[in-house]
Amino acid sequence: MHHRTVAELMTRNVVRAQRDMPFKEIVKLLAENDVTAVPVVDALDRPIGVVSEADLLRKSTAQADPAGRTPVPHLEEWERAKAEGARAEELMSAPAVCARPEWTVVEVARLMEVQNVKRLPVVDETDRLQGIVSRGDLLRVFLRSDEAICDEITGDVLRETLGPAASEVTVQVREGHIMLGGSVEVESLIPVIERLCRSVDGVVSVSEHIAHRGGDSRKTPDGT
Repeated sequence: MHHRTVAELMTRNVVRAQRDMPFKEIVKLLAENDVTAVPVVDALDRPIGVVSEADLLRKSTAQADPAGRTPVPHLEEWERAKAEGARAEELMSAPAVCARPEWTVVEVARLMEVQNVKRLPVVDETDRLQGIVSRGDLLRVFLRSDEAICDEITGDVLRETLGPAASEVTVQVREGHIMLGGSVEVESLIPVIERLCRSVDGVVSVSEHIAHRGGDSRKTPDGT
């Protein structure tokens, strides 16, 4: 089974900021390139942080409301330092949390969730910037056609991985939803088939109605 990697999904032409880029230049960079964040790199093009619209807006939230309708929020010391920052290295969120080109969608999605970030710079073995991958990039796997998903399940999962034991299993795919039918000889194979199908890129859900030719021991005595 082939899982899409970061290298296949990332944006390679990355807009970046140098560590000494002034505040207004960063705002201009974001606006001109229609992005919400950029990695900040050192002299060797290695990401040292990421500066986002949220980082820049902290300067506004730290100021008093001219109309006096809202109080100035309490800021931690590090937040106030950012609010008073004037250059990229003072404004950025650091250190940069990075991904590698060979990582899978699952690995990157889990790291984003743990770190609570929306994008990750992608670096090579020397930690130099190669691209950037966002949540939107990861969602692109769900744009795979039903035909491509069905071909992978029938070819890679059922025929190549499971072989003759799954030869009578049928597959239908509709809008990324997998419906498995047919039958198998060994009942314990059913959850394996379901698990492997769920791991295919682009699959939204899996429902199975696979019969067990030796009798379905999962059913209760009343047939439910």
